[in-house]
Formats: sequence, structure tokens, C-alpha cells
Amino acid sequence: MLIETKDPEQTFLLGVRLGAMARPGQVYTLDGDLGVGKTVFTQGFAKGLGIEETVNSPTFTIVQVYEEGRLPFYHFDVYRIGDPEEMWEIGYEDYIMGEGVSLIEWACLIDDILPHKRTEILIEKDLEQGFEYRKITIEEL
Repeated sequence: MLIETKDPEQTFLLGVRLGAMARPGQVYTLDGDLGVGKTVFTQGFAKGLGIEETVNSPTFTIVQVYEEGRLPFYHFDVYRIGDPEEMWEIGYEDYIMGEGVSLIEWACLIDDILPHKRTEILIEKDLEQGFEYRKITIEEL
């Protein structure tokens, strides 16, 4: 599925829609260059899960857990992971096999250990379409 957004609010609202449809045990991967709107999308996703708390990228903690929504939300940012094996040290498998929903930013960096069944989201810019334009590709695996 290909979706085009024209501003950050539309990207946020797409996240809200997907978060509202999320089911226990689902894993979403989120990739795209720096500054494409991964955090904006994730904030919308959390809102769709009913999370009111401020959501930021857990760059230095790798995973942030939010439990106030309709499902536990496990928000990973693996940008600083040096080796995918480091994920096991933080209990990665417990999160992705749990009853919550996982969203993994920079998932391409740990591709070898991602579950086969997941929803991949890629956010891309196209400056010819405008500074705020985003092309968002969503694929179920």
C-alpha cells in the first residue's frame, strides 16, 4: 500500500489510524532517513493506541514501554545498535512475542532477527513534491 502525505499532521493521522487497528503481538518496522517523520508517525501510532503520554524516540535506551493504552506499546529505536545480538540483552524476544504491539525504528539495522510476520513501513521524502511531502509504503509480510 502506498500513501502520500502533504504535511506532518497527515503523517501523524496515518499513525493514529494504524495504531487504532493494531492487535496484540503485532510487530511494525519503521524505516526512513533522518528527518522523514518517523517520530511524528510513531507519536500518532501511540495516540491510536490510546496513549496520552509524550512519546519520543528512545535513542539512548533502545526501548521505551508505554502501558497506559489499550495495549502495551513497545517502542524501539535501534539506530545506535552496533550488533543485532545486543537486542537479546534487553529482552527483545519477550517484547515481540508478548501481548503488546512493537514498533521498531531503524529496523533495517536488525533485519536478521526481525520476525518473518510483520508490517513494514518505509517513509521517504521527495523534495520535488514539496518539503513536507512524504511517500509512505506499508507492506504486510
